[in-house]
Amino acid sequence: MDFSIQITLDCADPHRQAAWWAQTLGWVVEPADPEFIRKMVDEGHAAQEDTRVFEGQLVWKTGAGICPADQVGNVPRQRMLLQWVPEPKTVKNRMHLDLHSGIEKEVVREALLARGAVFLYEYAQGPFAWFTMADPEGNEFCIS
Repeated sequence: MDFSIQITLDCADPHRQAAWWAQTLGWVVEPADPEFIRKMVDEGHAAQEDTRVFEGQLVWKTGAGICPADQVGNVPRQRMLLQWVPEPKTVKNRMHLDLHSGIEKEVVREALLARGAVFLYEYAQGPFAWFTMADPEGNEFCIS
């Protein structure tokens, strides 16, 4: 079998989280289609309460997607879906992202801290070392 994987992250504010993660990964927020959203509401397939305005644009209230800019509209594609859930995060993530870049992890850490991430701890195993961080809503991820 050959699978395409979408990573889904539960959150309180999917659009704000999508903007944060898109900038963090160097990706883009997938464009919304306000005309389609209005049509779905007008035809009774969705309610006005299913929508919201984010940064001046009509969007679906409960989710936002991000992907690499060159993959927008492709199926399949690398994708992260930020999905609204009513309950807050209360325990450690059972799964997390490991981010690797060609930039020293200390530099990446400082840039992410300036954008609202939280440094949790540093860990090493043999010759490998990484920082465990949390995004603005507390979801853990590692940088190395």
